[in-house]
Amino acid sequence: MINDITIAGRMVGPNHKPFIIAEMSGNHNQSLERALDIVDAAADAGADAIKLQTYTADTMTLPGAFTIEDENSLWKGRELYDLYKEAYTPWEWHKPIFERARERGMIAFSSPFDETAVNFLEELGAPVHKIASFENTDHPLLRKVAATGKPVIMSTGAATVQEVAEAVQVLRDAGCKELILLKCTSTYPSTPENTNLLTIPHMRELYGLQVGLSDHTMGVGAAVAAVALGATVIEKHFTLRRADGGVDSAFSLEPEELRMLVLESERAWLAMGHVQYGVQKAEEKSRLFKRSVYAAQDIKAGETLTKENIRVIRPGLGLAPKHYDELLGKSAATDIKAGTPFTWDMV
Repeated sequence: MINDITIAGRMVGPNHKPFIIAEMSGNHNQSLERALDIVDAAADAGADAIKLQTYTADTMTLPGAFTIEDENSLWKGRELYDLYKEAYTPWEWHKPIFERARERGMIAFSSPFDETAVNFLEELGAPVHKIASFENTDHPLLRKVAATGKPVIMSTGAATVQEVAEAVQVLRDAGCKELILLKCTSTYPSTPENTNLLTIPHMRELYGLQVGLSDHTMGVGAAVAAVALGATVIEKHFTLRRADGGVDSAFSLEPEELRMLVLESERAWLAMGHVQYGVQKAEEKSRLFKRSVYAAQDIKAGETLTKENIRVIRPGLGLAPKHYDELLGKSAATDIKAGTPFTWDMV
């Protein structure tokens, strides 16, 4: 049985509507005012949480260490150090962002990328920590996060089954008792073809944990489908307008799309229900509109029932259609007026 997890008073699990995380990432475009506007827009759209990334360019890499040459990358030609310098969220912004989120009834948390970031987020009272895909093999960081005793959400992108299993074990051994895994494809953007949502129920069985989706595809289709496969958490990058630019804007949702995700993911969750056959209570009145056998013409007592004088029509007030062939050739026991539903005492 997969246990529910409580994050800042909110229940997350199969018996609760999907937990929707709006990932701000670098979409603030180095403006605190815009960052706060993103928080407000996420709250207005109904998201449960806003997520940041806590690092600096210097905690991630060194100047001149690497330039992206991948032809398919959104960031081709960019030096990694400069990219992180543009995308990082200044640490002094975290507190006002966290406070705005709380004022708006949302949970605020972050992905720490080194041990100093964990300490900083603990000082801010982050109720949960996120392990990003590229850090899921950083065992020292995993142990540091687990030692906080907070719930952990870990993305599993760009990792082998063995690496995920090792990460889960490291977290558990270091004291993590509440863990959610996110299926993730670490391409930006991802395509529907490389998203492989069927991994979600398999991963849930394999690790015995809640599984969600960190989704880098365009739109909300993959995320809604993930909920139908049992995803309890959905994380999507979020911006005010893709046209404003920014390092992650191309694969981020806009406010109206996030609102749609919140609505449609809950509908998908509600629609899953349980295995059900037979007539539901809500359908009982609709049974009237099934068909049954009626007199199609006035029929005299003793007259033979034929295809001309009896028909299968709506509503379902007479004998079931399965008796139609059985009635043909029998005699009417009484006069029957056209439009009368058949009962056995009429033959």
